[in-house]
Amino acid sequence: MAVYFSYILSFLILITVLPGWVFASATEGANPLDLTLSWVGITSFIIFVVAYLLVMTEEYTRMRKSKPVLLAAGLIWGLIGWVYTSHGFPHAAEIAVRHNILEYAELLLFLLVAMTYINAMEERQVFEALRVRLVCAGYSLRKLFWITGLLAFFISPVADNLTTALLMCAVILAIGRDNVKFINLACINIVIAANAGGAFSPFGDITTLMVWQKGVIDFWQFFHLFIPSAVNWLVPALIMSFAVPGSNPVPCELQVRMKRGAVVVIFLFLLTIITAVSFHNFLNLPPMMGMMTGLAYLKFFGYYLKSTHRNEPDSPFYDSKRARERLGDTMAFDVFKNIARAEWDTLIFFYGVILCVGGLGFIGYLGLISHTMYGNWGPTTANVMVGLLSAIVDNIPVMFAVLSMHPDMSTGHWLLVTLTAGVGGSLLSIGSAAGVALMGQARGLYTFVGHLKWMPVIALGYAASIAVHFLLNSRFF
Repeated sequence: MAVYFSYILSFLILITVLPGWVFASATEGANPLDLTLSWVGITSFIIFVVAYLLVMTEEYTRMRKSKPVLLAAGLIWGLIGWVYTSHGFPHAAEIAVRHNILEYAELLLFLLVAMTYINAMEERQVFEALRVRLVCAGYSLRKLFWITGLLAFFISPVADNLTTALLMCAVILAIGRDNVKFINLACINIVIAANAGGAFSPFGDITTLMVWQKGVIDFWQFFHLFIPSAVNWLVPALIMSFAVPGSNPVPCELQVRMKRGAVVVIFLFLLTIITAVSFHNFLNLPPMMGMMTGLAYLKFFGYYLKSTHRNEPDSPFYDSKRARERLGDTMAFDVFKNIARAEWDTLIFFYGVILCVGGLGFIGYLGLISHTMYGNWGPTTANVMVGLLSAIVDNIPVMFAVLSMHPDMSTGHWLLVTLTAGVGGSLLSIGSAAGVALMGQARGLYTFVGHLKWMPVIALGYAASIAVHFLLNSRFF
């Protein structure tokens, strides 16, 4: 019931503010046609709301989130194209939609390479080896609470927060499955840490990646959010740690070895990130160019692994003794299998979101929202509200909307909205992909209500991180 309440709340927020935006449209109008008061504009807005309500109820409808937004994007731009063509502007909508597709293509190619590397490291058993080492180390539950949180905070800036959260959750489930209190607290801690860790890295979260690719914040400026992000995690973690049981689980003696070439794959991933940053900072090329170049690194190394694979009897490199020792390395490395295992539903979902929000922006609604939030409220209040909204609605469309509005803000305020959009989703378990995934992985142990009980503590960390940002980064305002 609590989850449904939050969905209804987000819908009520949308339908409450819509009349104000429509009323304000009488004095706004940058496009050749003002569609905000027309049936096309209102219908498009309703289509987006219905589609996003279906996205938020994915856990219950079992319908993948890409389907409703994909259809909504086609319907919205179909209506826009029809009305502009009928009024003698046949190419206006075409130019606008091509601009949105270009933004999506850059995001798609960047994420595709990142996901491929993550899948390659998973196939080489990098994450499994880390998980087993933590499980069998014999740490107390309280120490494990801090270790998994710390690892989530520092792994998510490189890997995505979803993969990081799932890995850490697998560790705590293997050790403390019989302790419901520990599982709930540890999952909350992991969600907060993973979201906070992704907020200070240009490629730690989809929202930070979009901000970096847009060019409103320089690569190195993101790291000014490191301390505010750490505060966002440490404040609630410190308070919750007092409620964590101090018992010691029984250690195990299981061993998992990483497959051949695992360390090289990790090195190539770091080299790929360096390439992407260099392309953007020194050559003024899109970061995805560097990522695609880095994909070539992995493909060449994959060719070497496949050519020298020793576990196939027909291979000239076959060694029966080594084959018995490497039971987990029975199949040759195939980079295209890792590409195929990318989160295609998520990637297509991004397409739908970017095209839907872009369509609403072309109609004129984003201009009205920008005028209300950043003109009337001021950037500080608006950016704090962006974080709170991210706890209810996914932060990706929220951040894309802000970037599409492109309000006139200082670097400090751009850093602020990057921080709040990244960590605001931790306020509720449904506020981030990490939280939703962990509710499924630890079903019945980590719940919406269990997370909600600690929301005041999480909100304290949210407020503290904003205060620390204003204190340490005042020179950017």
